[in-house]
Amino acid sequence: MTARVPLVFLLLLLPALAAAGPSPAVGPDTVKAVVARLVARLGEAEAQRIRLGVAQAAQRWWPEDGDAASFTAFCDENFIAAGPALDRTFARLEVVLEQVDGHLHEVRRELLTPLDLDTGTVERVDRLLGSLDLRAHVDEDLFRSKVAFLALLNFPVHTLAERLENGAGWDRETWARSRLMDRFAQRIPSAVTQEITRASTEADQYIAGYYVRMGRLVTSEGKRLFPDDLRLITHWGLRDELAAHYADPDGLAKQRMIQRVMERIVRQEIPAAVIDNPDLLWCPETNEVRPAPGAKIEGNARIEAREPDARYARLLALFRAERKADPYSPTAPTYIARRFDLDRQIPEKQVEALLISVLESVEVRGLAELIRKSLGRPLEPFDVWYSGFKSRGTRSEEELDRRVREKYPTAGAFQAGLGDILVKLGFAGERARWLADRVVVDPARGAGHALGAARRGDQAHLRTRVEPSGMNYKGYSIALHEFGHNCEQVFSLDGIDHWALSGVPNNAFTEALAFTFQDRDLEVLGLAEGDEDTRGRRALATLWAVYEIGGVSLVDLHVWNWMYAHPEAKPAELRQATLSIARDVWNRYYAPVFGTKDREILAIYSHMISYPLYLPDYAIGHIVAFEIAEKLGSGTFGAEFERMARQGRLTPDAWMRGAVGTPISPETLLREARRVLDAGVK
Repeated sequence: MTARVPLVFLLLLLPALAAAGPSPAVGPDTVKAVVARLVARLGEAEAQRIRLGVAQAAQRWWPEDGDAASFTAFCDENFIAAGPALDRTFARLEVVLEQVDGHLHEVRRELLTPLDLDTGTVERVDRLLGSLDLRAHVDEDLFRSKVAFLALLNFPVHTLAERLENGAGWDRETWARSRLMDRFAQRIPSAVTQEITRASTEADQYIAGYYVRMGRLVTSEGKRLFPDDLRLITHWGLRDELAAHYADPDGLAKQRMIQRVMERIVRQEIPAAVIDNPDLLWCPETNEVRPAPGAKIEGNARIEAREPDARYARLLALFRAERKADPYSPTAPTYIARRFDLDRQIPEKQVEALLISVLESVEVRGLAELIRKSLGRPLEPFDVWYSGFKSRGTRSEEELDRRVREKYPTAGAFQAGLGDILVKLGFAGERARWLADRVVVDPARGAGHALGAARRGDQAHLRTRVEPSGMNYKGYSIALHEFGHNCEQVFSLDGIDHWALSGVPNNAFTEALAFTFQDRDLEVLGLAEGDEDTRGRRALATLWAVYEIGGVSLVDLHVWNWMYAHPEAKPAELRQATLSIARDVWNRYYAPVFGTKDREILAIYSHMISYPLYLPDYAIGHIVAFEIAEKLGSGTFGAEFERMARQGRLTPDAWMRGAVGTPISPETLLREARRVLDAGVK
């Protein structure tokens, strides 16, 4: 089922597309002649498909693919009338592409193993191999071999607007064909793809190695506040450590120190030498550095030199690599458009409006006042990570760490416990075993992540960090979140009817499903409190999380819009712009609540450097997670989780309507938060 597109519009579109990218070798006259020939031969019943298919192929046919005569001959020979032959063609493409993508995904996973996993020293060869991406050539070869043109000639490439307008009436086969054609919407040269991969890998490695030695931080009086062996990755580890100290009577000084560390990082005032260096003592307040007792360091000037805008240089390199793909993506001609219209499947302005509706809500202000009363002090900027409404906020980090270390001393112990975790969450025993067998736990070098499979028969990988002393609570909570991702990945690949529909609508939905695992982390440990208003507490915790990540998301989005407006910017200029944007977002949405202006803490998120424009998915994911939580109630969690995940990659609203019967909206969350606040929860 496709929207009708007049031939005159398609003919007018070709020059505009030519201006955006490489000049097509096929002009409007040739397109018109080919359409006329095919319609005369096959009849008016195929006319709409012919018009659309010929135009799609012509848009992407470059001089290297042949002249107008070659294009005409190709269309004559390869247009397939609707019927069994067309069905077999789609089925064959789906089977072959699953194997190609799946096996190359496994090769890429192996190339990155020494970089992603804690397997020992990273050698030079490992870093070079990490920039090798054999997948970069696949789509180019599909075009050169004309496989892509056969697909473009016979199956429609749908826009987001068409899916939103018509998708509700599509059957599963139509959805699968539509999703399969997404890969042919752009024709990006492999050299450009390789450059994006290289820039992305360098950004990932920069973040993966960015640790702060907390035991080497000192106050202006020379006092150390953190355990000697505590080493935290930024920003994840710093944020989680800060949140953990709300249950600590002496936690305020630690939280203020962590905030100062974050500010030094985003301003690039942090001395480069202190990054992951156990031989130096650093005072974040004064920015002074000196050798740790027993360490031999030469040249104080060198150890005090600030990090030279490396954070922003990595982001600019990634921006410039992505920008080279713009001319080859006529329907989404910027990275921003590709992330929202193609990947997220929600328009940029709609996402921005959704975030602002929460940031400006009266419920947030009521919640902030409740937090202030609970703390017994004015709010400080780091309170954006307040965790006291979560049940874990009543337990000390030491107690939680001890319980987790006893249960999961190694990554292997966590692997062995996957089935038990699933049963405690509400999956039936046989289904729990089926899921656990399809997930491999790996020791991560960085904070960890979930790496799904790309073909049925492969396994999903759960990368989690386990310290030599055993898994700690923060690592466990993250691992449970990643396990939620893995289970979604397994259900939406191995348990789905069409490979082309594998996955979920966008990253927000896999985040939402992962949050449903992480929200029950204490329950899985046997530490849940049974008599509290669980849904009410979750509403408050979720609303505050959306409030925090919503502002961070706006900073990320506004920085990318700034880079597109200033494509020749230097790293120092990007740093200044990012800090200005962070202050502006803070002053508009946070200063009225916190009572302090011009704070830059919202720019700390590492996603901005290594996963750009991913952050809005967390905000949407929190909202979606709260909306689906009721369906995932006691006794039905496993079955409902599977049912939702197996819908596949529909549009966000279509998926939500199938899951809970309503579109994405923060109203359910705000309404529940309002109920709790009106009840005067302490």
